[in-house]
Amino acid sequence: PIAGADQEAVLELTVEEAYRGGKRQISLDGRNYGVNIPAGVIDGQRIRLAGEGGRGSGDGPAGDLYLRVRIKPHPRFRLDGRDVTVDLPVSPWEAVLGTTVAIRTPGGEAKVKVPQGSSTGRRLRLRGEGMPNPRGAAGDLYAEIKVMVPPKPTARERELFEQLAATEEEAEAKLPISKLPRRGGPGCWGPGRTSTSRSTSASRS
Repeated sequence: PIAGADQEAVLELTVEEAYRGGKRQISLDGRNYGVNIPAGVIDGQRIRLAGEGGRGSGDGPAGDLYLRVRIKPHPRFRLDGRDVTVDLPVSPWEAVLGTTVAIRTPGGEAKVKVPQGSSTGRRLRLRGEGMPNPRGAAGDLYAEIKVMVPPKPTARERELFEQLAATEEEAEAKLPISKLPRRGGPGCWGPGRTSTSRSTSASRS
């Protein structure tokens, strides 16, 4: 007797499906299969369906069918193994003053504290809020700050920004050239600060 050959097929999942796992019915080459998807399955991982591969000859056992997971691109979540990155839009005043905001995660919603003086590109780490891991520690979620300037500021907003600009210009006029802030570097609203915060409080609601 000769054992049947192992076979492989692709199983496409959304980020949310990969996070939750669960049972799913799939159809391949006219045959239906019941698949138990582990919670937190990652891209490239294989799921084994024993005895569902090629038929053996004589009394040989059938081979196995392996489903290779392919996680579809997501408009919000970016995956790197079990770690998840998501953009976190904040207003200029929230970036300057700090705030606590709710963000969407693959498992629901969590709250993240934005420190004072945050700039675009800063990554805030929410430990254990990434993809689950049945055999160990879950991945982390990184909220990447994007400071959003009002495209059409109101008259009051424009007035306040002009007051802020005048205050900054007055302060900079008193500084020597060596002490002037570097535009585009740390401390400005645009890209330049990419440090990861050491600890960020997160709570699921």
